[in-house]
Amino acid sequence: MERARPLARRPLVTLLTAAALAASGLTALTSAARAADADLARNGGFESALDGWTCTAGTTVTSPVHGGTAALKATPAGADNARCSQTVSVKPDAQYTLSGYVRGTYVYLGASGTGTTDVSTWAQSAPDWQRLTTTFRTGPSTTEVTIYTHGWYGTGAYHADDISLTGPGGGTGRPPAAPGGLKAGSVTSSSVALSWSPVADATGYAVYRDGAKVSTVTGTSTTVTGLTPSTAYSFQVAAVNDAGESARSATVTATTAQRPDDGGGSSDLPAHALVGYLHASFANGSGYTRMADVPDSWDVIDLAFGEPTSVTSGDIRFERCPATECPNVESDAEFKAAIKAKQAAGKKVLISIGGQNGQVQLTTAAARDRFVSSVSAIIDEYGLDGLDIDFEGHSLSLNADDTDFKNPKTPVVVNLISAVKTLKAKYGDGFVLTMAPETFFVQLGYQYYGTGKWGGQDPRAGAYLPVIHALRDDLTLLHVQDYNSGSIMGLDNQYHSMGGADFHIAMTDMLLTGFPVAGDANNVFPPLRPDQVAIGMPASTQAGNGHVSPAEVTKALNCLTRKTDCGSYATHGTWPALRGLMTWSINWDRCANWEFQKNFDAYFG
Repeated sequence: MERARPLARRPLVTLLTAAALAASGLTALTSAARAADADLARNGGFESALDGWTCTAGTTVTSPVHGGTAALKATPAGADNARCSQTVSVKPDAQYTLSGYVRGTYVYLGASGTGTTDVSTWAQSAPDWQRLTTTFRTGPSTTEVTIYTHGWYGTGAYHADDISLTGPGGGTGRPPAAPGGLKAGSVTSSSVALSWSPVADATGYAVYRDGAKVSTVTGTSTTVTGLTPSTAYSFQVAAVNDAGESARSATVTATTAQRPDDGGGSSDLPAHALVGYLHASFANGSGYTRMADVPDSWDVIDLAFGEPTSVTSGDIRFERCPATECPNVESDAEFKAAIKAKQAAGKKVLISIGGQNGQVQLTTAAARDRFVSSVSAIIDEYGLDGLDIDFEGHSLSLNADDTDFKNPKTPVVVNLISAVKTLKAKYGDGFVLTMAPETFFVQLGYQYYGTGKWGGQDPRAGAYLPVIHALRDDLTLLHVQDYNSGSIMGLDNQYHSMGGADFHIAMTDMLLTGFPVAGDANNVFPPLRPDQVAIGMPASTQAGNGHVSPAEVTKALNCLTRKTDCGSYATHGTWPALRGLMTWSINWDRCANWEFQKNFDAYFG
């Protein structure tokens, strides 16, 4: 239900008599303020195609339009909200009104970089043109803001027209010409050096990577850092002055080098890492293990678990194990201090969301937003390094019309993707993202995806694939649970069952080779980098079905990293950069005299 709107505040001039106004001197002030206001949005009616706008997915159309002869039409995809934006020069400490007309479902209009509070407004459903408007005040040193419009992931095309930003102009003259001569120089595994020719009247240059602005510099060269090894990137540069940005330069591409040590990876994890879940909120039969007592062999420690207040609330809570269940539990202060000590030693500590009992279904935008805020609160309170997504059971399933993993439509999927992207953007490149899906949600997708072309299949089949694919550039580690699993068909079209090295080899080969989804050769799930993959195994026979002996673990590693000790399954490659192993759990491994940890240490040294 929409809240009742407050009565509009009447302008001060209407409350004063003419005599009082003249006496106060406000007549001249008000006239000057009105004269200074202007529409600062460039090509807000899209009459000149997309001139002035930067769009991830958009074009102009002649129908429907609100005014003039053209309007914007943009179509969001599963991992793209079809954002169109432009940067506008403004004055510090000044008031602005942003408005525009939109059509479609979930259409947003907003401004960022205001220096105060960034604003946005949206139409949930606008079958015909609907006016959106919002206001903001710039900060004391703000000289430019970015105005934008976008739709929502996978919800269909939207239209926008007659967008205006009204207020005092921040610059004079015209934007400079586009830079020329852009070229790539030295390239490393994580950086690319760029240089270009100077532009008259430019006071700086905006550098774009794959269409997104990554920096603004004053000179005619820069080095773009924080890149992923063995990855192709495109770059452009725009010249900037007080009047705005120029058109962008021609595009140059460069591919980063392979990382010297193991051929991949952008995180600061060791070349081969051991990942384990720590029962931080319960004990079960394994007992409670204090954070400070986790051996140094564990490189990533996943706190199990953050769980929702209800299945669809999106409100995630992390409750530490009570002393009645865990008599040796440490205090909050000791727990937080131990986390800091682990991090100082180079370890990563994450909050794991979900688990067997923590069903999470982000069915609405409100649940998505609550997920972001509540997970952020946990990360901030405990000073954690990131997030592990351990959605199981019925958390993820696909709607009947959701058949393309590259362009998902199902709300619980697109909202999860959006939420994680928001968290990644908030915490930056250092944010560690891992996932622990079951084989049913990943490798089973080779045979079945969702309900299938004719219906009747389990809608959960392969339902993690669109999440993994949309977030693959942000993903630190995928460690599929190769346990508690039924038989799964491998790329050899044979069924493989738990109990030996062969199952782990076949399941991991599928991730590193890629596979056609639901047998469709035209719809292939691309392979992940080996440094993004770890093999998930139970630590002991008590921890879960599918436990294998250390000897079988070694066979699996030998086959995948050295192509020795392979059994009946023939792999499609050799991956010495395979990141490592994940286990459920650190607690259960302690009960088994650290057998899992010791075997890992012996293998990777």
